Amino acid sequence: MNKQIRIFTLASVLALTGCTTFDPYTGEEKTTNTAKGAGIGAGAALVISYIANKDESSAERNKRMLRDAGIGAIVGGGVGYYMDTQEAKLRKQLRSTGVSVERDGDNINLIMPGNITFPTAGSALKSDFYSVLDSVALVLEEFDKTVIVVAGYTDSQGSDSYNQQLSEKRATSVASYLKMKKITPARFDVVGFGEKSPIADNATADGRTLNRRVELTLLPITE
Repeated sequence: MNKQIRIFTLASVLALTGCTTFDPYTGEEKTTNTAKGAGIGAGAALVISYIANKDESSAERNKRMLRDAGIGAIVGGGVGYYMDTQEAKLRKQLRSTGVSVERDGDNINLIMPGNITFPTAGSALKSDFYSVLDSVALVLEEFDKTVIVVAGYTDSQGSDSYNQQLSEKRATSVASYLKMKKITPARFDVVGFGEKSPIADNATADGRTLNRRVELTLLPITE
């Protein structure tokens, strides 16, 4: 049986009302302010579309990734429990860090706001964010049966080309740091989306702050 990443269709991902987000300070389930505008899960939807439409066929890509990473798939119907357990550990590790944990179906999305991750207009990680990524790395190492898509986003200020390059550099910075923490490089797919898929209104300063972010989308690997 071919091994493949279990992902939802773009249409199901776009049913955004089914998403839940947890307050990073209290751990309580909530509907975030990012629902205003593009809505919760907009970044995850773009990632799913990106993965589904890559030139390489998903079957061949997944076979290569599994071979290179030297890992297996989640067996049988255990994917829900596997991702539930991983989500619970991530929420515990990331409480009070400012990073949000979002769940849609069997996918997990970690939203890392730019104001706590990078200096203004920079792509080098802030040193006080290292400990947050260290906490993420501990969980990613334990739960190794996932593909990790690291996606960078910007606000709409500046040119398209500048924003595209900045989003790519920021995504690369996060992925590079995690790879140094014993996370198998073959599990990563790194992409920049520039100013695409805003999660808030770019016309306001607060909205632009939310749109400047890096998201980690964790996709379970199943048989």
